Amino acid sequence: MATSASKSKDIVCQNQVENMLAQHVAFFDRNHDGIIYPWETYQGFRAIGCSAFTSLAVGVGINVALSFITRPGKFPSPLFPIVVQNIPKAKHGSDTGVYDAEGRFVQEKFDEIFSRHAHLNKNGLNILEVQLMLMANRKKDDLIGSIVAFAEWNFLYYLANNKGLLEKNTIRGMYDGTLFQQMEADQKSANKRKEDK
Repeated sequence: MATSASKSKDIVCQNQVENMLAQHVAFFDRNHDGIIYPWETYQGFRAIGCSAFTSLAVGVGINVALSFITRPGKFPSPLFPIVVQNIPKAKHGSDTGVYDAEGRFVQEKFDEIFSRHAHLNKNGLNILEVQLMLMANRKKDDLIGSIVAFAEWNFLYYLANNKGLLEKNTIRGMYDGTLFQQMEADQKSANKRKEDK
């Protein structure tokens, strides 16, 4: 018979599986307490190889934009924390629909990215195809969602394209957060090689 502690752990694990959007951002929760502060976002972007300036700008921007939406209560916090499990509340419009309203991964929508927009290589998107996808997903009267989607996808392309192609596995890793873990591991290996020289 399962104990209440093991049942509770099972529920937490199930929630994490159901909320892939939370998995996507959990990499930036550097101390694993369920809350992401701006300095953790900064540390996360530094860990994947971004410059100090980019990490600072993105870290502050993301936390300021998402904190009030994901925090319970009516008043903003001066520390701009993001509550990981509430991240589906921050889902924006003009997106691919790969995350549903609860933050769950929708396989059909993921496959649709490539069936509709990957014309030259079925296993990835080039920069032009990314832009055409963004235009196709843009919703009328959704300027903010369109700007956020544009920034997210172009930043992803800048960070993770392979010889001009944003590969299917890379995009899948972005959605489930494993891309960030791999980028951090690659960055650590590169830094170690420099130190060993």
